[in-house]
Amino acid sequence: MKRVVVGLSGGVDSSVAAYLLKEQGYEVIGLFMKNWHDDSVTISNECPWLEDSNDAMLVAEKLGIPFQVVDLSEEYKERIVDYMFREYEIGRTPNPDVLCNREIKFDVFLKIALELGADFVATGHYCRKGIIKTNDQETYQLLAGKDVNKDQSYFLCQLSQEQLATTLFPIGELTKPEVRQIATDLDLITAEKKDSQGLCFIGKVRLPEFLQQKLQPKEGVIVQIPNDAQVFNRSKTEFESKEEELAYKATKYEYHLNDGKVVGKHQGAHYFTKGQRKGLAVGGTVEPLFVIETDVDENIIYTGEGKNHKGLYRNVLFVNNNEIHWVREDLALKDGEQLQVKARIRYRQALENATIYKISGGLYVEFENQQSAITEGQFVAWYQDDELLGSGVIS
Repeated sequence: MKRVVVGLSGGVDSSVAAYLLKEQGYEVIGLFMKNWHDDSVTISNECPWLEDSNDAMLVAEKLGIPFQVVDLSEEYKERIVDYMFREYEIGRTPNPDVLCNREIKFDVFLKIALELGADFVATGHYCRKGIIKTNDQETYQLLAGKDVNKDQSYFLCQLSQEQLATTLFPIGELTKPEVRQIATDLDLITAEKKDSQGLCFIGKVRLPEFLQQKLQPKEGVIVQIPNDAQVFNRSKTEFESKEEELAYKATKYEYHLNDGKVVGKHQGAHYFTKGQRKGLAVGGTVEPLFVIETDVDENIIYTGEGKNHKGLYRNVLFVNNNEIHWVREDLALKDGEQLQVKARIRYRQALENATIYKISGGLYVEFENQQSAITEGQFVAWYQDDELLGSGVIS
C-alpha cells in the first residue's frame, strides 16, 4: 500500500480527495496546515482556522484516517507574507495563492509528508496530472481540471517536475457538483460548506489593514487621466525588428501630474493595484473610475473613467529570465524561438490566443487581443490544449 498525505483544509474538495484515495487502496493520512495566528486583520467568520481544523478533524474521523495539525506559520510569514509586503512596497501586485502552492503546500508541506514516509501528497485542486513515458524517462504534465468552471491549474503554474512526481489530484476528473454529491452521500460535515475566499489558508483579509502592519499610510492624490490625453497618441508603426516592436508595445504609458486633473486623495499608492475600482471613493463621474497606474515613488494614483479606458489596455507583456518557469522543462524555448500558445494573466480568465517570443533577457507574450489591466507581479501562464506548459511573473 502506497502512503499518501492529504492536505485537509476543512473544505469539501480536500475531504472528498481523501475519501477517493482511501477507496483506491492508499494508506491515507490527513494533515491540516496552520499558517496564521493574527486574527486582527482577518474578517471574522470568514474561514477562521480553528473552525477549519475542527472540520478537517471530523472528516478524518469519519473516514477513519489518522489526522494531525502542523504549524507552518513561521514559514508562511517568511515566504508569503513578507514577500507580499515587499511586492506591494515596490508597486507590484503579488499573487499569494500561486506562491503558497509553490512554497508551502508543495515544498514545506511536501517535505513534512516525505518525512512521514509518504510516497505522495494530495490536494483538493481541480486539475489533473498526465505522464508521458519515453524510454525509461517519465515527464509529468499539469493538465486543466475537467470542470471548466473550477479549473485551478493556474494556481499551480509554478510547480516543478520534482513536485509533480510526488503529487496526486484525486478530484481533477470530477465537477464541483459531483464532489458535493459524494460528500453529501457520505454525510461529511463539509458537504455544504462554502468555498473559502481570500488568502491561501488565511481566509478573507482586509488588505489595507493587513498591509498597514508594515506599510505606513501616506496621503497622496488621485489623478484622473482623460481618454483623449496626449500621452495616448503614440502610434509608431515602423520597426527594425520584431523584438523592437514587442519592446515598444510592452512599454507602459508614462503619466505625469499635469496629464489630468486631481479628483481626490488616497492613503497610500502601495495599497492599490491596476484595474482596481473599489476603495477610490471618488464620485461625480458618469462611469466608475479604475486605477490605470500607481506611482509608489511619487505616491500618485492615476485613474481612468470606465472599464474601456485606453490606459487599461495593452497586448504585450514581458517576463524577465529569472522569473520564467517551465513546468515542461523539455519544451523550454531557446533564444530566438517562438511558440503559439493560449495564455491567461489571472485566474478564471478565459484562455486567449498568444505567441511567446524568447529573447536573451527574457520572454515576451504577445496576445492576439488587447488585455485589460496587465499587472506587474501577477503571473502569466501559457498552455497548449489543456496542458499548462509554463508561467512567469509579469515585469
